[in-house]
Amino acid sequence: MKWTSTVAVLCVAAALPTAGALPTELPDGQAVPSLAPMLERTTPGVVNVATYASVRIRNPLLDDPFFRRFFSIPEDRRRYRREQSAGSGVIVDAEDGYIVTNHHVVDRADEIVVGLTDGRNLPARLVGVDPQVDLAVLQVEGEDLTALEFADSAALRVGDFVVAVGNPFGLDQTVTSGIVSALGRSGLGIEGYEDFIQTDASINPGNSGGALVDLAGRLVGINTAIVSPSRYGGSVGLGFAIPSNMVAAIMEQLVAHGEVRRGRIGLTVQALDAELAAALGVDAADGVVVVEVEPGSAADAAGVEPGDIVTAMAGREVRRVSDYHGQSALVMAGDTVALRVARDGEELALELDVDDGRMVSVPGARVDPRLTGSVLSDFREDDDPGGGAGVLVAEVEPASVAWRVGLRGGDIIIAANRGRTRGVSELWQRIRYARLVRLRIYRAGQYGNIDLR
Repeated sequence: MKWTSTVAVLCVAAALPTAGALPTELPDGQAVPSLAPMLERTTPGVVNVATYASVRIRNPLLDDPFFRRFFSIPEDRRRYRREQSAGSGVIVDAEDGYIVTNHHVVDRADEIVVGLTDGRNLPARLVGVDPQVDLAVLQVEGEDLTALEFADSAALRVGDFVVAVGNPFGLDQTVTSGIVSALGRSGLGIEGYEDFIQTDASINPGNSGGALVDLAGRLVGINTAIVSPSRYGGSVGLGFAIPSNMVAAIMEQLVAHGEVRRGRIGLTVQALDAELAAALGVDAADGVVVVEVEPGSAADAAGVEPGDIVTAMAGREVRRVSDYHGQSALVMAGDTVALRVARDGEELALELDVDDGRMVSVPGARVDPRLTGSVLSDFREDDDPGGGAGVLVAEVEPASVAWRVGLRGGDIIIAANRGRTRGVSELWQRIRYARLVRLRIYRAGQYGNIDLR
């Protein structure tokens, strides 16, 4: 075997040109296909993200108060060790030094250092994070930075060629290639909002936060996770990236506010299968069914009703529940969102004015039949005894259901079943499935309880 392998290597070597004369053209005069020119422009925009964190060393004995008291050990005596980890990041704004990476790369870090391809190491400031999508934005100060251009991830197709760039296992500037294996992957249980690009380009530990680019070198996604049967997390061709359109929208929020101010749509939806479609008397195969509409929400104000079938949102088709949740992740407070629904055989175009800052006011019957006859609204005051927020009982009709249980105009509902109610939305969430409800009320300087049965 060794002899045969040697002969094969010698034969191949003899067929190649001598060093320094690698072919740049094929026999017919065409250029040899290569990703090198694109990567020469792209790789300087992908950086190494090194994080440092002080981690407390747990000691069961020192955590025992009786042990500390017996040996007179101060309670604040703690031991720490310095931990280091590494991931990848992508420069997306060279002028202001903004870098996008994953939240889990920088989570709990008290020091972040960004390594560039030219050997520079720059301290980074954490601008903001979005754990729901697993994104974070960093900022560095430096000259001659290279930024990657965002591509339109909505234009991606299964089968498109893509390239992953990152620092797997600490191996800087590793490049792997593959195709888009699937789009809109969700239900993996990795993040709160999932709308992943699946690729077979090799992604390994350390690639997190790195770039997934198209053949033009434009950013189509941020590499985030893999599925691997190995406990070491090796690549088996199942990698997932956050689409660039979602990255751009989240980054805009983090840069502007330091946090993501998502709007509340107010819909609970489920998949539309053949059985449910038959029960609703529709022929549609795609879309999601509205199960509940939150009282006072943007969807409620727009006229969405239970039983409606949502077929499009913000200009994108909604075929599955994952499509709806993926679009919901990009709906921010203050947005106006176009919604297309099917109802009783007709197609309706609705507009949702999403604004979490508005004061919601709804009839109590919309929240719960046991509150019929009341009008409820959000209550926010800095000196509110309930801690700054609650539900104001704006008015109650005499002899109504709400009146008979004991509610009066001017009451402030601050809790339901021992859970805080900072607004109508939270009250609805807490009592909609409860058979027995105990409301904590603030009235004229005193606290009391009212039971709904």
